[in-house]
Amino acid sequence: MINPTRVFIDKDLNLTPEIEYLISRVKPTPEKVGDSRPVYDLINQADDPVGFAKKVLYITSNKGALIRQCPGTSYYTCCDYTILHCGTFCTMDCAYCILQAYFHPPVLQYFAGFDQYTAALEPIFQGNNIFRIGTGEYTDSLIWEPVSLMPRFLVEKFAAQDRAVLELKTKTVNIDTLLDLNHNRKTILSWSVNTPEMIASQERGTAGLAARLKAAAKAVSKGFRVAFHFDPIFLYPGCENAYENVIEAIFDHVRPKDVVWISIGTFRFMPHLKSIIEARFPESTIPYGEFITGLDNKMRYFKPLRIAMYQRLAAVFRQIAPDVAVYFCMEDEEVWMKTFGFFPGKPKALAHMLDRAAADRCGLDNRLL
Repeated sequence: MINPTRVFIDKDLNLTPEIEYLISRVKPTPEKVGDSRPVYDLINQADDPVGFAKKVLYITSNKGALIRQCPGTSYYTCCDYTILHCGTFCTMDCAYCILQAYFHPPVLQYFAGFDQYTAALEPIFQGNNIFRIGTGEYTDSLIWEPVSLMPRFLVEKFAAQDRAVLELKTKTVNIDTLLDLNHNRKTILSWSVNTPEMIASQERGTAGLAARLKAAAKAVSKGFRVAFHFDPIFLYPGCENAYENVIEAIFDHVRPKDVVWISIGTFRFMPHLKSIIEARFPESTIPYGEFITGLDNKMRYFKPLRIAMYQRLAAVFRQIAPDVAVYFCMEDEEVWMKTFGFFPGKPKALAHMLDRAAADRCGLDNRLL
């Protein structure tokens, strides 16, 4: 997945085994830089900065906070996820990807420094709360697995405690070096899923649905817990049956008791992403649905359309996997009530629901609930 044409490295980084491993698996030889400006300048000069940036790797350290809270909004219920910020951008190329509009310019960054991660995580591991931590907010968690020791380091680090779970979210099948690790059920391997039609037309360079589900089954055979994310769901003719088929395919590969949670959410986007999609994916029709401006100023499908779709999917989940925690990413009380018949409206209510799912499936200390 990582196959850069240019590699830059912060000249102040020490040549640790972590970095030696990384640069031994990428080509060409890294060019030393004092800061990010040469990288930014190179990317900004390209005709398609987003596409060009996927081939430019910058190895540096995180100059900001390694631990961050999910950037949710007060208008829609948030799951209170915690982000471990170990990299930015992605080598795959999904038409709808928010990262195209989020970073200016986009830079494929790897944040090195295992000591920093240890220092940031230890207070969590010794604390009195349950944490759900993921690395897939600003990058795909497992594009790094073929070239970096980071995924293995994190799996082993989380295995030695019972206060937190690590979720590695991906559209790849890069799990081979993780399968035989002593994970102690504290790492959740999770896949973003979509219909085969949407994967083929909107998700360049990703693994197909069948390959993702086969990888999930392999992970479960090694004792891992898994999760799935139907986000974004697209509304198009025949989509209801297509997404129902995806749900059925998931549970043809894994048992409900091996699934920690499943999130669902329809396509939503910042208005200026539309022009980027039109320029980079001229054949894509996804920006032209029945959208309105939501309370968070993102474009969203008309609410009755969203609810009708969610109700269809919820009925399938109730039939096939009634004990799996299924939740919305960024929806309001009306959508929750009309789909699931309840609303986790109290502070931290959704977070508590997911914490309990993690405790039940992953063996966290349930005294902290």
